Amino acid sequence: MLDCLIPGDAPALPLHLVTRGGLAGLLQRLPPSQAAFLRASGFTAKAQEWRLLPSLSATGGSGIDGAVAGLGDDAASHAASPWAYGGLPMALPEGTDWRLEGEAEAAPAVLGWCLGAYRYSRFKAPSRQPARLATPPGTETALAEARAICRGRDLINTPAGHLGPEELAAAIGDLAAAHGATFEVIEGAALAEGFPAVAAVGQGSPRAPRVAVLRWQGPDAAADAPLLALCGKGVCFDTGGLDLKPAASMLRMKKDMGGAATMIALAEMLMASGAPIRLLLLVGAVENSVSGAAFRPMDVIATRKGLTVEIGNTDAEGRLVLADLLAFAAEQAPALVLDAATLTGAARVALGPDLPALFSDDAQVAKTILRFGLDVHDPLWQLPLHRSYVSWLDSNVADINNVASKPMAGAVVAALFLRRFVPDDLRWAHVDLYAWNDQTRAGRPEGGEIQTARALSRAVTALLLHRDNP
Repeated sequence: MLDCLIPGDAPALPLHLVTRGGLAGLLQRLPPSQAAFLRASGFTAKAQEWRLLPSLSATGGSGIDGAVAGLGDDAASHAASPWAYGGLPMALPEGTDWRLEGEAEAAPAVLGWCLGAYRYSRFKAPSRQPARLATPPGTETALAEARAICRGRDLINTPAGHLGPEELAAAIGDLAAAHGATFEVIEGAALAEGFPAVAAVGQGSPRAPRVAVLRWQGPDAAADAPLLALCGKGVCFDTGGLDLKPAASMLRMKKDMGGAATMIALAEMLMASGAPIRLLLLVGAVENSVSGAAFRPMDVIATRKGLTVEIGNTDAEGRLVLADLLAFAAEQAPALVLDAATLTGAARVALGPDLPALFSDDAQVAKTILRFGLDVHDPLWQLPLHRSYVSWLDSNVADINNVASKPMAGAVVAALFLRRFVPDDLRWAHVDLYAWNDQTRAGRPEGGEIQTARALSRAVTALLLHRDNP
């Protein structure tokens, strides 16, 4: 899948990565004619700036002897960021092979290169092939993360007509088979009994809802190793239900399973690393459709936990799916529960597309996740679980309403809804993310995106295994 890489010992041209501070030294080391060319071209080593180095051979050859790419002023920050390298595979000439030189950091470079080379190609061949990078040693984790993110991006980018609840569940089955995990699908009568809120959300679609369950134990994990539960919102397409979205808001709703894709990618990263934990992955795979069978505004539905929910708006369906998953996860006595969902537009209004919102009332959990998000350039921003707003979810006919009585703090209120389905003594964090790039940037092509998975994978290790935990 990573056809942008070649073996580390394969012939390749040198790609010099340099900061502004290191540029003078590089110019001294290069042949005088190439140094003169860089000076004449105005190269200053700013981030994302690059130049091809002309060949010194009198016979011509390819005409290229290498390339130079800038890292900007802050060497530590830029060299460690995958985005510093993400533009290069599509900028350097097609069909060329490169090896890292200079101030590059191998793992971020490999990750950024692979993410920048990614293009969704199921229905249309890419307009060009990426330049290829010789794989440096010691980058196995970066390669595993790149594979997981690219597979997750593929899931989000696949049109809903080709990725419904059945296909999403099957993708988890394929992942389970690849890593020796157990897998089951809960559907039909068993779903209606055990996950009634998931069943209610999906009952309006001819493509039946289901819950996909993956269980895995690390090869070095003891029987009593800490259990991590991951819950993902897998709404394969969201019309809004009978509270129908306008066309503009429905346009990208194939990405409404982005939370599930993120949890799937995170599970893949942890299994590929052989983490000594036990893992439970739950995905509620549904389609929120319009039909005579669809659930209605002001209906009252049951949940796995036993709480009744009045439906204030059928377009607030993701929290209903997660409610049942969280209740099931809590029953398994996990050490930590994480959930992810493209849950609210309010989170995007508050933080924009690049900063997923993090909610947790466990200070250590939140601090650890935020720290690793900054460390690996996969950031989140914490928003409060402000308990004064709990009363906004009061209902006259049920235990709770699925939407607030006030048009404010939508992301906070959604997180407070989920909090009702998590025991107070259970460590839990909720991520409200966008899962999409609105335009192409270095390493982040337009389309589906896996956000927070790299940060969460490291935070899990710290929290559950007490490694480097702040």
